[in-house]
This record gives sequence, structure tokens and C-alpha cells, in this order.
Amino acid sequence: MVRLSGKVLDIEYRGLLLNRDDARTIGVLDGDRVEVINEEKKTVAQAFVTTTATMLPQGTAGVYQVTNRKLQLEGGEPIEVRAVGRPASIDFIKKKMDGGKLTMEETQSIVREIVDDTLSPGEISAYLVGTYINGLDMDEIEYLTRATVATGEKLSFASHPIVDKHSIGGVPGNKITLLVVPIIVAAGLKCPKTSSRAITGAGGTADLMEALAPVSFSASELQTMTEKVGGAIVWGGATNIAPADDKIILYEYPLKIDPHGQMLASVMAKKFAVGADLVVIDIPVGRHAKVTTVEEGRRLARDFMELGDRLGMRVECALTYGDTPIGRSIGVNLEVAEALAILKGSVAPDSLIQKSAVIAGIALEMAGKVQPGTGTSAAIDLLTSGKADAMMQKIIEVQGGDSTVKPEDLPPGEHSFTVNAPETGYVVEMHNRALITIARAAGSPHDHGAGILLHKKQGQHVKKGDPIFTIYANRSWRLQKALEEARRLMPIAVEGMLIDRVPGNHWRSPMH
Repeated sequence: MVRLSGKVLDIEYRGLLLNRDDARTIGVLDGDRVEVINEEKKTVAQAFVTTTATMLPQGTAGVYQVTNRKLQLEGGEPIEVRAVGRPASIDFIKKKMDGGKLTMEETQSIVREIVDDTLSPGEISAYLVGTYINGLDMDEIEYLTRATVATGEKLSFASHPIVDKHSIGGVPGNKITLLVVPIIVAAGLKCPKTSSRAITGAGGTADLMEALAPVSFSASELQTMTEKVGGAIVWGGATNIAPADDKIILYEYPLKIDPHGQMLASVMAKKFAVGADLVVIDIPVGRHAKVTTVEEGRRLARDFMELGDRLGMRVECALTYGDTPIGRSIGVNLEVAEALAILKGSVAPDSLIQKSAVIAGIALEMAGKVQPGTGTSAAIDLLTSGKADAMMQKIIEVQGGDSTVKPEDLPPGEHSFTVNAPETGYVVEMHNRALITIARAAGSPHDHGAGILLHKKQGQHVKKGDPIFTIYANRSWRLQKALEEARRLMPIAVEGMLIDRVPGNHWRSPMH
């Protein structure tokens, strides 16, 4: 063990920067682990070592911000630094990479060490790749779900049922939560909805809700708001509910992987942690969605239902049409304005109303609020009567937003470009991923005004020169970038009805 002077480094990273001579004295190299003790406050943290020959003098250790949150150094205090062995979890991660099956205890150890920042980014990535290549069986998925819940905060309500919904995602314009939650709550049910920000999409539900009200709340605040008005729509990352999941997602993102078992555990841990009894899961299916075939969708639904059974939750899944965007808008303000317009009585776009009513209707039937088979029409009644809108106003208000907000208060970006039909024909294809890429290039979800408004949808007839879609951006250079992506990706195909003409045998070329 060596005593050093601790210097706080304003870098959002976890670890300890040591002078090379000090590192040699302690007996550690770059990438090794040490235990650091703040002698005055008796706080302890594990950290990864990086070394320098010039940035720090001998006798001083640099403590990065993430590590200092545990140590609470103000700068200059004495710290003790000693080498520590590698965590037990590394052997369990290697076991998974070799194709072994993890036990409950091994899974708990890995998840706890992810949450405690004991495992390095490389070790967490190794665990994810191991589960991606070798898969997790249903026992392992249950262990992972329970461990993810156990390492975070949980909600507990006196009255039940608690209802929750989740969409697998991958379809642009999926703003249905803004309609589904107020419909469910308007029926007299509780729905504490935690949502994510966009990872690869143009706007996660938390990004959309943030245009209406703050979304960063603790678990206890979410519980209080739900008890007060019946529901809330908050960002899951701020609640400390299933924190392991948020950390795992950070490492999945650069690899663009979402291992099947991890996805099941991620979704169900969040539902389990908010105390949900009844869960509706929307699985969009389509060539350009995350789930490409009905068979794959059914398999996923069965897995969700089995995991629900193991955890004591009733789960129902809806396989929904996922080949085209939902509604006519992609991007924060455009989507929120579209959802608000429907809450306030608009009867279009039908795709958005129908999908929201179906998902909310399943929840109403599961909770016994309506007779089987009547859920969708009951949900539409709650929407058209204004009850869902009144409930959404209460939710916005309890989260600290302006409940008098109107669709026109959410304008699109001031820079826009409209793409017109190159010929007369039908819209035969819409590429979801291309539309998302273009919306992100325009600045979505960070710039609330950025996005795409679709004037035509798949199957509709267009005349040459008719507008098909408009790209909006808050900044002109962003619009140019989005237009370059649109030209490269050609997200919407328009063709005449004649695909090919096959001549009969009697036809002969005049050359013969």
C-alpha cells in the first residue's frame, strides 16, 4: 500500500491516473485494478490504473470524476492506494464465452459488479458478446431479470392492478405511449411508465415527453406522481430502476447488438421493478422492423409470456404491422403535436389511433375493466370523449409541465425541404431505417424541431409533382446533411402499377 496526495481530475471517466514510479512501487500496470481509500471520509472505491510519466509528479494521484463520486475528495487530501485482485465475475464471463450456463449466484455477481463499476468496459463487452454468441436459456434470463431488479430501486403500490406497456421499437414515429398511458389511466388504472431515450431512433418516448414536461425523476417521485394522478411518463435512466440495464445498453450501442436474452431481461426487469401485474408488449413485425417475420414475433411473444409467468406477471403480446412509420410524423415536436391533436379530437392519422387503441384495449381487457373483445372500442371511446386528454393534462401538470399546451405550441424547424413524386404511381415502399437516418441527420431527437412529415403513406396514389414528404431542421446545415442522406438512401419508392410486361408467344419481333 502507498500513501499519495489525491488530485481530482475533471474528466468524466472512472479510474486513477498514477505517476509511473508510484505505479511501480504499488506493483501495478496500466489496466490493473487498485483500491483507493479516502482516509478522512473513510470512503472506498475500486479504480482502473492509467499511468503517466509527465502529467503528475511522484506522490500525487489523479482521481477521475466517476471514481471521485464514491471517494468524495475535494482535492489534496491523503489517499491510500493498494493493488487488488481481479473480480470473481471475470471467471463467470469466461464461462459464458466458452458456452457454459450461468447460475443465479454467478449472474448476480456479474450484474452487481457492472452496477458497482467494478468491471471494466472491455469485460462488460466480453459478457455481452458471450451472451450474444452463445445465448441465454430461460433460467439464465430469469436470473438476469431478478439480478437487474435487485441492484436498483423498486416501486410498491398498496392497490392493484398496476399496468404497463412496452414496444420493442424499430419503427419510426412510434409515439403511441403518449396516447396509451392516458387512455389506461382514464379507465381508472395505474400506469407508472418508465421510458428510454432514443438509442438508434429519431425519438424515444422520454425524448417526446420531455417536449411537454420534465422527465427526470427518482423512483419515489414516480411512485408519488402515480399515486396522485394514476400515471406518469418518465425517463427510466433517472429513476435508478434497473440501473444495470442502462449500463449494459451503453456497451450494446456501439456494437449495434441487442442479444435476445438481454432484451427480454431488460424489458421485464423494468416492468417487475415498477410493480406491474399486467403487461402488454407491442411487437412490430415487418421487413424493416427489428422482428422481421410473424414466426419470429410469435417465438418472442412466447418467451415474454413464459418469463412473465416465472416472475408472477400476466403478459400479453400484440404482433403489429411494422413495415411503415406509425402516423405521419417522425421527430420530437412533429410526433408530440400529432399525438396531442388526436387527444384533442383529431381523427387522423388512423394508423396511430388504431394501434394505440388496440394496445390500450388489451390492457383494459386484461384488467377486467371491459368485456373480452370490446377493449379497442372502449379505448377509442376514452379517446374521443376527451377523458384521455383530460388525463394527459393531469400527467403533464404533475410532472411540472404546462397542461394547457396545444399542438401548435410545438412548431417544426424553420428550415424545410419538400420532396415531390418523380412520376405518377403508387407509394410501394417506405424504408424505416432510411427515414430514421434522415431524421437523425436533420438533428432529431436533440433538436426538437427536426424530423420528417409524411404527406403520403404506403399504398397511396400520387401524381407526378405531388409532395411525398417534408424534412424539417432547426439549422440549415443540418437540413443539407439530411438532404444528402435522402438522396443517397431514397427512403420512399414510387412506381406505376405496371411492373413488367411479358409478351405472349404469338408476338414476333419485326426483325424476323
